[in-house]
Amino acid sequence: MVDNTQTSKSISLEKYGIKNAKVNYQLSPKKLQAIAVEKGMGKETANGTLAINTGKYTGRSPQDRFLVEDDYTKDRVWWGKTNKAISPENFDFLQSEIENYLSGKEIYARDGYVCADPKYKMNVRTITEYPWSNMFVYNMFLRPDAEELENFKEEWLVLCAPGYECPDPENHGLRQGNFSILNFTKKIALVGGSAYTGEMKKGIFSALNMILPVDKNVLPMHCSANVGKDGDTAIFFGLSGTGKTTLSADPNRKLIGDDEHGWTAENSIFNFEGGCYAKVIDLTEEKEPDIFRAIKPGAILENVIFKDNGEVDFMDSSITQNTRVSYPIYHIDNIQQPSYAKNPKNIFFLTADAFGVLPPISKLSPGQAAYHFISGYTAKVAGTEAGIDEPVPSFSACFGEPFMPLHPTKYAEMLSKKMQEAGVNVWLVNTGWTGGPYGVGTRMKLKYTRAMITAAMNGSLEEANKGNYHTHSIFGVQQPRTCPNVPDDVLSPRSTWNNDEGYYNMADKLAKSFRENFKKFEEYANNEIMAGAPNVR
Repeated sequence: MVDNTQTSKSISLEKYGIKNAKVNYQLSPKKLQAIAVEKGMGKETANGTLAINTGKYTGRSPQDRFLVEDDYTKDRVWWGKTNKAISPENFDFLQSEIENYLSGKEIYARDGYVCADPKYKMNVRTITEYPWSNMFVYNMFLRPDAEELENFKEEWLVLCAPGYECPDPENHGLRQGNFSILNFTKKIALVGGSAYTGEMKKGIFSALNMILPVDKNVLPMHCSANVGKDGDTAIFFGLSGTGKTTLSADPNRKLIGDDEHGWTAENSIFNFEGGCYAKVIDLTEEKEPDIFRAIKPGAILENVIFKDNGEVDFMDSSITQNTRVSYPIYHIDNIQQPSYAKNPKNIFFLTADAFGVLPPISKLSPGQAAYHFISGYTAKVAGTEAGIDEPVPSFSACFGEPFMPLHPTKYAEMLSKKMQEAGVNVWLVNTGWTGGPYGVGTRMKLKYTRAMITAAMNGSLEEANKGNYHTHSIFGVQQPRTCPNVPDDVLSPRSTWNNDEGYYNMADKLAKSFRENFKKFEEYANNEIMAGAPNVR
């Protein structure tokens, strides 16, 4: 694909309080990579991909994320551990500090937009201290053409200064020197003290998670999506390690996007992004062919280790388990262009259940769908942390709690309404363990999961069962008794255990974890949602 975002236009940043800076505007990825290498900020792999190190922070710092509390946010935001407040005065101070810090430096500016559906397009101008941060923005935001650039007017501004740390954090509402802050009234995102590129991406997408439902009646979703030849769209929710990226990359369907989407009142699904930001730890071409092949010039690898021959050792986690790659979506062959589609027909909630008790696929009622959406369940396996000798449940509301400014039930109610209006089927898919918990059972075979998802999408799963589903005695979900290309005994988790008492004891334990986690949402949830809770014996 030809880079069509070049322009001879130059811009001044004086209106932002950034003075006497050398502004590199809208440079090509190739030029930005060359500058990063020349300045010693990165090096190239054997195949010419840029690899950089983000320094102290190799992931987001959720404890240092803030929203400005003002008239727009005060009575809307779900304040607490996830959404921490900072005053407008402290924000103004930090904004001024970053503007002064960037003044007189060589910096990089880029104009792009988010939301692929033209009706919801939001222009974003990003100003970065580092060239590779700017290249990341090229990859991850949508790219305007030359005509759009000539008439560009930004709606949001991102200021990213990894080299600036607040010298007196406690007096300015911070926990420590680094910060990521959203101001919905000024429409500015500040990132200071951290070079982790995901802070910029998640900052703007957190803003959309507030703006779209409040102002546009659009449901924002932390999910992947693809579309079939008949125009039927499928949505995949799931936390890290559940297979969201893998299962949405289907050779028979076009990828809309792999991480952030909106569901409109017109019943269409659109991608927020222009690229992908994927984990690469333990990456192989066999396991993740699309991601592996997308790592080529134009992509950016973060915090990886090199072999002696200049190739990347994807198995080496000595810097972090969170090694990543960003690349423009056109590095993937089978994509939907533009990246939006109508007619959502199936939603899949993916969970890697290390307790081994959830069915490999089951159908959910609207109330159950809302309950599981709010819960956002997966599990940590034994051995991942010191002292953990059995599975540990992990819950993240709406499968993306760190990025959701509103109360989770607001998103769940929107989802239920849209599901019912569109006649969507919702499926809970366990990509985790079968035949027992982690350490006893085995991981569900990918070929079986793919077969079940394919059967759900093409209608053959419904046809094979003709409404004759088995109701799970604890979780109440509808288990199919048969599925094309999947052995019948795989479909019943109780049968795979060969130990009824052990199975029901473990299922009961997981059900109690669900109910305990949900206590914080109960006062906001309606009767239909509460009816979706599992039973406890």
